[in-house]
Amino acid sequence: MNNTRLFADRIRTEEVPMSTSDSSAAPSEKASVKTLAIRLESALHAQLSLIAQLRGSTITEEIRTALETHIVSTKASSDLAAKADGVLDDIEREATARREAIATLFGTDSSATTTAAPTPKGTGSSRSRGSRSGKEASAS
Repeated sequence: MNNTRLFADRIRTEEVPMSTSDSSAAPSEKASVKTLAIRLESALHAQLSLIAQLRGSTITEEIRTALETHIVSTKASSDLAAKADGVLDDIEREATARREAIATLFGTDSSATTTAAPTPKGTGSSRSRGSRSGKEASAS
């Protein structure tokens, strides 16, 4: 159902209430559907609306199809794959640096765990005490 309302010289088109989910989606997919609001020029919206009408679909279905097609073609781009590899390398470097910082801060590396003196009660955080005692218990 298309509802058109005029708000401060703007037209807003709504296809379905937000609480309605896609009935063609599998039950596990229904819970993971995200709502996305986009702004379109009037001419582009008119064309998209006409395409949906002629195909017997909705604007949402047409946008979803266009996005899926775009993603498929983008995945085939070797340039984008190279950028993704670079991002993964950055993530791994950052994760390694954070692990090392945590190990240094809390003495959680294997040599520090076996030689670290127990923390006196009332000092340090309960998380670090629980974490250390859990590791010492499992190491024994």
